Formats: sequence, structure tokens, C-alpha cells
Amino acid sequence: MKRRIGMISLGCPKNQVDAERILAQLDANGFEIADCYDGVDAVIVNTCGFIDEAKQEAIENILDMAELKKEGTVGKIIVTGCLVERYAEEIRQEMPEVDAVIGIGANGEIAALVDRVIAGEPLFLLPENTGLPLTGERLLTTPEYWAYLKIADGCSNRCTYCAIPGIRGDYRSVPMETLIEEARALADAGTKELILIAQDTTNYGMDLYGELRLPALLDALCEIDGLHWIRMLYFYPDKITDELLATMARQPKILPYIDLPLQHADDGILKRMNRRGDGAFLREVIAKIRAALPEVVIRTTFIIGFPGEGEEEFEALAEFVNEIEFDRLGCFAFSPQEGTPAYDMPDQVEEDVKVRRGEIIMQDQLEIVTEKNDARVGKVYEVLVEDYDPYTDSYSGRTYMDAPEIDGKMIFTSERSYQPGAFVRAEVIGVNDYDLLGRDVAG
Repeated sequence: MKRRIGMISLGCPKNQVDAERILAQLDANGFEIADCYDGVDAVIVNTCGFIDEAKQEAIENILDMAELKKEGTVGKIIVTGCLVERYAEEIRQEMPEVDAVIGIGANGEIAALVDRVIAGEPLFLLPENTGLPLTGERLLTTPEYWAYLKIADGCSNRCTYCAIPGIRGDYRSVPMETLIEEARALADAGTKELILIAQDTTNYGMDLYGELRLPALLDALCEIDGLHWIRMLYFYPDKITDELLATMARQPKILPYIDLPLQHADDGILKRMNRRGDGAFLREVIAKIRAALPEVVIRTTFIIGFPGEGEEEFEALAEFVNEIEFDRLGCFAFSPQEGTPAYDMPDQVEEDVKVRRGEIIMQDQLEIVTEKNDARVGKVYEVLVEDYDPYTDSYSGRTYMDAPEIDGKMIFTSERSYQPGAFVRAEVIGVNDYDLLGRDVAG
């Protein structure tokens, strides 16, 4: 009889890829991957532990599984992922319902470990996080027509607010030939949009080859038949080279979409964050990007309420947002993380002040996006179809301007029928907040 396993994966796309590798190992070793938790022999909770909200979400999911275990619906509870790397001992002490606490460095032997847990052996394993497998088969949890390609793990930037180096270790690139092989397999399986991810994609190759190799990797990926769109997330401003921009401009498969988390724009706050460059440098980088890629969409995120952010520093950020007019923007209240330099910094900002400032930034951004979207009415864009709504007789999908699960979408009507994964040309005829409304113009 097959052992049934449930999986809950939380957090970022990088963690999602780890979960896909875990699922593939389990599948290859004869486990049945359940689509619900009723009657599973074990459930794996692959946690995020980056900020307080993520930690709380992870804890709530573990407690939910504990209730199901108490009811007899769930067998064993196995916790892995980023939260384990930070709070393994606390999980063991405060959550006795958890049967196994397993660090990410043991992911490569997860199938054998799950067998031991199901057999009744409690486990507490914390090998070196650098043991995390960066390669291997995956059981995709995304639709078959798009997939992530994790090109590196860890980070060496040492921003003062960030716990990632402690959780994941220093930056480690995946060898280029391995990535090309993985991307080719994804394309053969139906992937049309490939999304490159890492903690800092622009740093790719520096540790392995002694130089930035993202442009060379992109050129190689563009040669793979079947890939139609190549998108990248998580750029770092000082590594956006002329060569990278020239490659993006030259290769039609590479979308002019740049995800550039800047975190702040005030010189003093950037220095306290240990971010390289100041406000003037960020303006230069953005001008260079827009000159090289006229149709570019720039997405960014900012941290609101970092220690030392007074009204003057916040005003510098607000002015920057309104001056640059980003196409996509998110902001997050500063969440102090134990073990990071920012945790003990003086001049911490009150929570209600963070909330108020965040609301100001997002209201300004809504006005910017509305104006930008209004200017797109009448333009025609290629759309990757993702869903059909029979009640409104309309399709929804994404243009090059929208990354999955974080940006908006295009909702359009058509007299033709399409399946998810099809590419359609649609004209923008209206706007609904962050979404575009359109109609199919295919001939």
C-alpha cells in the first residue's frame, strides 16, 4: 500500500522550487502525493521564516495540521524550510505535535527520512544549509506552461535587515550547463514562460566563474526551442551592467521586465541598510534601464519604517516614488528579525507610523498606475492565456508587464476559444484598478 503524503509550501518562489524537488523525490520513491490532507500518513510543512508575517503563517499552518492530527485525519507532521533554520529548537520545545524537524540541508534524503518518521522515529536533523540540493528532478506546482528556474541559492550581500544569509548561507550559483539542461527539460514538458529566480539574479556566476555570467546564461536559454518568454526576478541595482541590458534588448524572448527591489531612496537609510549606492545612483540606474529598454516595466519594493526613518527620510522616499513613476510597486513595514544588525538599531519606528506611511506610498502608486494604464488604452499586447470565466464569458491572462502571482492581469473577451498556455493578441479597451480590460484582435 502506497504511503500518502501531503505538502504545504509557504513563502517565495525559491522555496517553492525546493518543495517541487521534495515532491519529485517522494514520487520517485513510491509515495502518493495527496491533493488533500484527509488520511495522509504524513504532511510536510515547508516553511518561510523571512519576516514576522511569514513566521506567523508558518506557525498557523503547523497548528492547523496539529488539530487534524489530533482528530486522526493526519498521521505525522514534518516541518522543514526556512523557519527550521532559524527556530528549530523552539519548534521542538513548543510544538510537541511535530514529529520531525528537518533542516534544508537534508532535503536530498527527504524520502528516506519521511519513511523513518512514518515508521515512528522522531527526527531532529540540522545539517549544514549548504547541503541543500540545487539540482534534481521537480514535480511542478505551477501550470505546465510556466515554471521557475532557480539559478542560485543563498546571498552574500549582507543587508542589515535580512536574515537570508543566516538561513541559506552565502550565494551559490548553479552551473550553467545544469541550468540549460533543466530549462530544456522544462520546455520539452510544455513550459513556455521561464522565470529566473535567485536572491540576486544579477550576481549569477560570480562565485563559480569569477565574473557576472547572467548575459551568457540568457543567450544560451534563448536558443531553447519551445521557450517563448523569459522573465527575470530580483535584480540588484549595481549589477545591472551595459552587457546585461544589451542582451535583454537584443533577444526577443527576454521580456523587458525588471524586478528591482530598491528598499529605500534616502541616502542615510540606504547606508544603514548596507545597500550599495545612494539616491542619485538609483536614479542613474533607472535612467540607464529606460534608455536601453524603451518598453521596460520596472517593478520595485520598499521597506517602510526602517530604524531612523523620520519624516524627512520618508519624504525623500515619497518624492522618489512620485518622480520615478514605477510601473509596479509594493511596500512592506519593516519587520525586525533576530540576529540581524537592524534588530537592535536605535530609533525604531512605531507600527502605526509604518502603516500610515505605507498607505501614503500605495495611494500615490495607485494614481501613478492608473495614469499609466489609461495611456495603454488602444494598444495591443501579447497575452498568455491563463483562465476562462464562463459567467462573464471572458478570459484572463498576463502581458509581458505582469509576473504571475504578484502583478495584475488582462481580462479580455474573444469570439474564439483558447486553452491555458495559448498566446493571444488583445487590445486594451479599459482599466480596472491594476488590471487591464481588452478584446481579442487575432486575425
